[in-house]
Amino acid sequence: MNIKHPKLRGEWAELRFMTRAAEHGLQVTKPWGETARYDFAVEHEARFVRVQVKSTMFRENDGYSCTVRGCRGPYVGEPFDFVAAYLIPEDIWYIIPAGSFQGQGSIGLYPRLKKSKYGRYKEAWHLLRGKSRSPGSVARIEGCAGEIPEVVAAWT
Repeated sequence: MNIKHPKLRGEWAELRFMTRAAEHGLQVTKPWGETARYDFAVEHEARFVRVQVKSTMFRENDGYSCTVRGCRGPYVGEPFDFVAAYLIPEDIWYIIPAGSFQGQGSIGLYPRLKKSKYGRYKEAWHLLRGKSRSPGSVARIEGCAGEIPEVVAAWT
């Protein structure tokens, strides 16, 4: 991949994210327009999370530096739930909870380092699915009531 323009490269990374998320059985929704503070809403079994997609080619020692801030500096508040950081030369995704880098402008991702800070988030697509239900739990209860002729007759 050799897209020089950062906006075009970002759009390409978003397409890669949609493809990989679909391969993992996730439904991806793109908000209309450019005003949402996240790139995608990802749904799995009626649970939605907001995802901001980032990508990098910038090598730093044995890893990569990835910008995790907006155009005005580090993200403030809770604009999204996860960052999906794509290491372009490695074809590796990191699915990182937003609280893991709050207030930072960039993070170091080291795919070959066994005890790296963000190593547990490498290809962690399961985080976008949320917690699985415990065995025997009930996801939804539905009820249906029909008319009972003798009750209806008593009311009329």
